Amino acid sequence: MARVVLADRVVTDLDRIVQHLIDHEVRDASLRVENIISALDLLATSPLIGRPTERIFREQVIGRGSHGYVALYDYIEEIDTVFVLSIRSQKEAGYPEVDV
Repeated sequence: MARVVLADRVVTDLDRIVQHLIDHEVRDASLRVENIISALDLLATSPLIGRPTERIFREQVIGRGSHGYVALYDYIEEIDTVFVLSIRSQKEAGYPEVDV
């Protein structure tokens, strides 16, 4: 089972997502956050589940449409570790700069 490590940036991303859900009075906000966490947990057992990106990273698609998010991550097989770098809504354009 791979170890999953969250970058400091992910906490900021989750805070931003939660604030957006609160601001828009989304009824199932806690369920959406639970779905994000469950998807990140899945990376421990299936680290290659995400689609490859143009760069060296992978993307884990979480949900869909207005309920969809994408987690950018890197899996280092040699140390069996998933580094989650950023999370964004599927409707957002791109990720903030991610240090490699």
